[in-house]
Amino acid sequence: MSSKLTLPFIFSALIFLIHLNFSDCPVVRATYWFPDSRFPAASINSSLFTHLFCAFADLNATTYQLTVSSSNSAPFSSFTQTVRQKNPSVKTLMSIGGGNSNPATFAAMASQATRRKAFINSSIRLARSYNFHGLDLDWEYPSSTTEMTNFGTLLTEWRTAVANESNTTGKTALLLAAAVFRSADYYSINYPFESISNSLDWINVMAYDFYGPGWFPNNTAPPAALSACSVNGDAGITSWIKAGLAPKKIVLGLPFYGYAWRLLDANNHGNFVPADGSGIGTYGDQGSCQIKDFISQNAAQTVYNATVDTNYCYSGKTWIGYDDTQSISAKVSYAQTTKGLLGYFAWHVGADSSNWALSQAARSTWGSIDHSIKLDNYPKQAHNM
Repeated sequence: MSSKLTLPFIFSALIFLIHLNFSDCPVVRATYWFPDSRFPAASINSSLFTHLFCAFADLNATTYQLTVSSSNSAPFSSFTQTVRQKNPSVKTLMSIGGGNSNPATFAAMASQATRRKAFINSSIRLARSYNFHGLDLDWEYPSSTTEMTNFGTLLTEWRTAVANESNTTGKTALLLAAAVFRSADYYSINYPFESISNSLDWINVMAYDFYGPGWFPNNTAPPAALSACSVNGDAGITSWIKAGLAPKKIVLGLPFYGYAWRLLDANNHGNFVPADGSGIGTYGDQGSCQIKDFISQNAAQTVYNATVDTNYCYSGKTWIGYDDTQSISAKVSYAQTTKGLLGYFAWHVGADSSNWALSQAARSTWGSIDHSIKLDNYPKQAHNM
């Protein structure tokens, strides 16, 4: 009889220990940074954030271990110390993968236990060696039912390993987060909600890139509409909550960039009007700082559309959909007061304007700024997309 009680007791104790290793974050106000942005980590106004993501560590397609490129090793190594000089309480996470990584490599890694173990062990080792406080997985995206199941298994094993490492070393458990698709299903393939809820501290919902001239060339469109459009952020967030994920596990994504289309008719310049592909460059992507310059240099007309909660501007045949301070504030207010989410994150810090307009708008909308940290001693340096 005692043997029958032992296994349930051990299982319950293990679950208890794992949940002891979850963070108790009251709020996440975060942004991503990457060395190739050409924006120095030392210039980040870290007082505006609670968490900073350093991107990206790479997944080796042969060993399934994480690596940091030789060019990124030094900036990764100094990142936490650098950003904590201006905000000693900010937490840093090492991001893994990203939109330019090969999703097939992540699928192959997650498909076998030995490969998952190699990934997990190397992730913990790298995070500790580079002095990060957590890990963030950006697998874009698990694209089949099998891959989603394996993704859930990976998260469960990852959480167990992180908890065990913390219990063994006495160190604070690493934070675990993941960047996910805008909705709770990836084109009708459901995410593993239970594993996400039980294993991650939060998810970063990428509520942007809904439209862009690279894949939607024939009409202008709001790249990150919060509502009203057929594809919108509110529908995505609502789907995650309806799937059973607690709002306090969800962090809303904000784009610090936009997309430019070329209008067919300069006099027809609203949302969803005829266009002919990119208006600037190959893909049309423009950082907030670049959009501000475009507006200033071309005397562009600016419009805030309260129906979809985004902005656009136009000059001649160039039309740009983007988020400005007004739409950023509306989205942050939505996240905090309408949905009760854990917070927001932005991609990416180097694309904000030189006076930190978007980051300041988001921070001040969520709540009062910590006046124990001075905000006026940060460089107004040119930001890059």
